[in-house]
Amino acid sequence: MSFSDLFDSEFKQRNKGHFSAIVRVALADGIVLPEEKSFLDKLAARLEISETEYEEILSDPLKYPINPPYLHVQRLERLYDLTRMVHVDHHLEDQQEVMLRKLGIALGFTPSNVNYIIAKALSLVDKKVDADTFVYEMQHMHK
Repeated sequence: MSFSDLFDSEFKQRNKGHFSAIVRVALADGIVLPEEKSFLDKLAARLEISETEYEEILSDPLKYPINPPYLHVQRLERLYDLTRMVHVDHHLEDQQEVMLRKLGIALGFTPSNVNYIIAKALSLVDKKVDADTFVYEMQHMHK
């Protein structure tokens, strides 16, 4: 196996972990709404998730571990995707917010500030900000 094959394999596994985390949020209320399905379809294509992998992850999203990104900006980008998935329902279920907090901790945010981070993330997504604005605002929320 070449070095590039190893890199590609690790990259695919991270993408699967990220996608499975978002599927967990989508399934937190027991159903996948059409808006959620559309978001999942687009995200799967963006993350290079094959149709077979897509179906496998939908059937068992716990199979893949959440691999938190090393860089803070990448964590915020993943939080943005997860928060958008929760918000796509246009009404938050308690179970989805709890799942989002758990995923926030899994992404590497600390338990002491995850509630504040999730509240801010939900507020920004509610305002329909784009990913760049989301990351900027999250990085500067204490200033």
